[in-house]
Amino acid sequence: MVDINKLSSYHLDVLGEIGNIGAGNAATALSGLLNKKIDMKVPAIKIVGFNELMEYVGGPDQEIVSVCLRIQGEAPGSMFFVLKPEEANALAEKLLGVPVKDVSSDEMALSAVSEVGNILSGSYLSALSDFTAINMQPTVPTLLFDMAAAILMQGLVEISQESDYAIIIDTSIEENNQQDDTVKGHFLLLPELESFEKIFQSLGVQE
Repeated sequence: MVDINKLSSYHLDVLGEIGNIGAGNAATALSGLLNKKIDMKVPAIKIVGFNELMEYVGGPDQEIVSVCLRIQGEAPGSMFFVLKPEEANALAEKLLGVPVKDVSSDEMALSAVSEVGNILSGSYLSALSDFTAINMQPTVPTLLFDMAAAILMQGLVEISQESDYAIIIDTSIEENNQQDDTVKGHFLLLPELESFEKIFQSLGVQE
């Protein structure tokens, strides 16, 4: 099994670069879709245990909006794009150009947030797959509203709770470089145990 203690700043930098490539591809796709400049950046990337992961998104009782999908192929697992409700509202406002008070009850806002999560997840997964030369394909995403514990535990159940770690890619979304109006979310990758090993072995981390 890959020893997380053997992961160096270099490996995290590589993951960060993969994340930035995915974010850049997603920003290009969204800019074309919306006909306005959208910037996405990856300010930080972390590898954490599942208990820490829960706290990272605000605690088990924190309500979140999440676009969820399964990863199929040579490195199966689960993926989540996670936003707090106020961030989801702000993102929908950016996309639609109209005020959004509650994304959970606004069909157009729901569709917009789901599309962003779909594009972002697909872009990140494609970048990771290309860089590691590991075949990974996303399933059709699902948009969920619930407490963090309920949503993330679903991901753990789907991978049979065989993995110990999650990869967190912080994501910031800006429109026309308006840094004072940035939407912040988290992209979470929960690989199965063998998938985690395969990904990091491809990055040069030995067992």
